[in-house]
Amino acid sequence: MAELTVKQMFDETNVYAKTKFAEFEEKKLPFNEKLYKQTMQERKQLAAKYATVISARPGLAGDDFYYLGILYRIAENDEVSAEILRKFLASENPAAEKLQTARPIVTVDAARRKNFDEAEKLLSDYLKAEPVKVSERARMEKELAESYQKEKNFAKAASHAEEALRATKAIFTDTASRAQALNQMLDTGMLVFKIHKESGKPKEAENALEDLRKTAALVQSSSLYYYAADENIKYLIETNRKPQALRMYSDVLSQATQDFKAKPLQQDIVQRLKRREKHYKLLGETAPELADIDRWLSGQPQTLANMRGKVVLLDFWATWCVPCIDAFPSLIEWHQTFQKDGLEILGITKYYGQAEGFTVDNAAEIDFLNRFKKANRLPYNFVVAKESTSQNLYGVIGIPTAVLIDRKGVIRFIETGSSENREEEIRAEIIKLLAEK
Repeated sequence: MAELTVKQMFDETNVYAKTKFAEFEEKKLPFNEKLYKQTMQERKQLAAKYATVISARPGLAGDDFYYLGILYRIAENDEVSAEILRKFLASENPAAEKLQTARPIVTVDAARRKNFDEAEKLLSDYLKAEPVKVSERARMEKELAESYQKEKNFAKAASHAEEALRATKAIFTDTASRAQALNQMLDTGMLVFKIHKESGKPKEAENALEDLRKTAALVQSSSLYYYAADENIKYLIETNRKPQALRMYSDVLSQATQDFKAKPLQQDIVQRLKRREKHYKLLGETAPELADIDRWLSGQPQTLANMRGKVVLLDFWATWCVPCIDAFPSLIEWHQTFQKDGLEILGITKYYGQAEGFTVDNAAEIDFLNRFKKANRLPYNFVVAKESTSQNLYGVIGIPTAVLIDRKGVIRFIETGSSENREEEIRAEIIKLLAEK
């Protein structure tokens, strides 16, 4: 290893995956996801090993910093990668092509650190040189937009977010992965919307969502179309324009059949929106009382009316629901962090007649729920319903479904599903509602 040059170590790492895949093909090993992940993990480990070796060498200069920085990048140590690549950028007569590879990495790091002058200069230098990759531009613009957004510099944030969206649209026509491109477009389009929303520009916010929906029709993506429409309807309700929101709901149901040629895509949009109809009607309204409740575990029975003054999270769940269980760490954290500020969490389930794989009566199911609550160290109250009446009242057609009720008893949020993004969304909404007095 000692006799290898810095470039030789970089080259070996750079072609590692390609070399291994060629070997697999020669040995007629069938490609599978496990083999791919294993190979990429080996490449990452090799990069980390060589980066450590190179870092210990004296007298590094010029291209050495470039190769070392990219090795750290492959090893997924982005902060150190950017730090090393800054040395390359400052070196004498760096190669133009290598500069274009290094600039996006350092720009993203500078944006995340809120070193805006550095990030803006690097982005400007990148755009003046060749080659310019739209995917890299999209990434740099988006990072700058998000950092400016956190600083509440909405003018700068909006400018960069809109550039990121334009680049993302260009990527869509030049990508091998339609799904990945659509996800990027949704992510960037929603960033533009949120920046305008936070800066108090409702017209611009709505225009961002309308543009996203038109783009979805252009590329014939039913998912993107639905998300843009759903967000627009919710935004209209949130800004006290519920009649307009419900009109938009009806209009989109009709418009979707004109915007999409394929029947399956039309049906996908219509079905998704119809599943949300109950939620749209509930948002902004006083929360209905829970019905057909048989037991409270382990607190005393209460009414939602009696909880006025608190922010209430209704978590519709079941013991057999894996996504529900995945959300437990977040629910526990929210209870521990926000209970003192006025958050009340109620886990709402019903009798399913099943426990630990056996058919059981209600008494045995209650015993199981008590043990389940203790085993998972869930500190908030469970509410056990006799039937599905409460689920029907809240339009619950899938679990977990989270409902947030503000201090005045008004429903402000209803969403189904569990994921890191969804849990971040719920947490942000909790903080927002707790801040309202």
